[in-house]
Amino acid sequence: MLLSPKKRKHRKQMVKPISGKAGRGAKVSFGEFALKATTSKYVSNRQIEAARKVITRYIKKIGKLWIRVFPDVPVTKMALEMPMGKGKGDVDKYVARVKKGRILFEISGVDREFAQEVLKKASYKLSLDTRFVEKGEIK
Repeated sequence: MLLSPKKRKHRKQMVKPISGKAGRGAKVSFGEFALKATTSKYVSNRQIEAARKVITRYIKKIGKLWIRVFPDVPVTKMALEMPMGKGKGDVDKYVARVKKGRILFEISGVDREFAQEVLKKASYKLSLDTRFVEKGEIK
C-alpha cells in the first residue's frame, strides 16, 4: 500500500526546485530518536514505503514508529516513444518535498544503539543524505 492523497484539488502540479531549510518539522516531537534530512530533495512514495518496511521489520511490536512526511506532490511522466508536444503526461507517482533539516521518521521504545542501527538501514532506502538525532538535541 503506497502513500498517496485521497483527493486532489488539481490533478497535475508544477514541480519546483527546493531551496532553504525546513521551518517546521525540524524537531523530534513524538518519539525518542529520529532520522533527519541533511540535503533537500524529493522523496517518492516508494522510498518512504521501503524505509517504513525496514523499520517495522526490526522494531516489531516493541517499538513505535511515526512517519513525518507525506507524498502529496504529483509527478507526471510521458509514455515511452511519444512524439514531442501532446501536452503534459499522466501522473506517474507522488513525492514528498523534503527540505534540509526535516525529520523523516521517529521511533521510540527501543534503546539508542538499536535505534541507530535501524534508522541507518532505513536511510539506505532514501535518495537523500540523513543523520541520526535524539530528542532534545540541538542542531
